[in-house]
Amino acid sequence: MLSSRPYLARGLYEWLLDNELTPYIVVDAEREGVRVPQQFIQNGQIVLNIAPTAVRELDMANDVLSFDARFGGHPMQVLVPFTAIIALYAKENGVGMVFGHEPVMPGYDEAIADEMKQKEERPVLESVDTSEVDKARQDDSKKESDQDSSGKKESGKERPSLRVIK
Repeated sequence: MLSSRPYLARGLYEWLLDNELTPYIVVDAEREGVRVPQQFIQNGQIVLNIAPTAVRELDMANDVLSFDARFGGHPMQVLVPFTAIIALYAKENGVGMVFGHEPVMPGYDEAIADEMKQKEERPVLESVDTSEVDKARQDDSKKESDQDSSGKKESGKERPSLRVIK
């Protein structure tokens, strides 16, 4: 099973925003994979404001929370594995959740491997050379003009369709 921590964190984050509160996270800065501004770490922990007004490109994937922010005027990409998140709470009233130690779930490594495999198998959008698109449009307009001159096509009777351009 996958860890429940990222799912709970995403739900709590949305709930705090819906209630017009400012979400903060407490991070164990000494965990492996944590990338945070070192000058703000106190007692091995750091508190970060993750409100949409404070960060850019916030991404809460199943394994890591990442975003871009400025600290002391210097831009930085912050990476926090969900295992390093100690708490998520509202600045205004302290409402939130402290995450306790979560045991490693049986099959966790297999679930992560399956998830990565599925990501690799997903279809991907690729850019199309505009010259190919222009050529396809010219071919279409030529066909339409041929049909119009021969009188075979009745206007308004043909159903709309999509055409795949490779």
